[in-house]
Amino acid sequence: MPKRQKGNKKGKQSNFAKLSIFQPNKYKFKKTCPLSVKGAPEVDYKNIKLLRKYISENGKILPSRITNVSQKKQRELSLSIKRARNLALI
Repeated sequence: MPKRQKGNKKGKQSNFAKLSIFQPNKYKFKKTCPLSVKGAPEVDYKNIKLLRKYISENGKILPSRITNVSQKKQRELSLSIKRARNLALI
């Protein structure tokens, strides 16, 4: 009776085994900032409707990796949210 071979046969690898953690991602796409596009609303402490989109239920400022906001606009957002909090608008 022939012996059974465990796992993959010699010389053959599954596609999963060929993938590496350190390989560059070919399917990377660039996310655009929703506040930097043409016709976007201006970031201001008086614009409560806009600021509410970037605040969690607990009142914390959402990070830019979740909202896809650029670094420059994230700084403006956080500053205007803090101002609105200080004036008790939020």
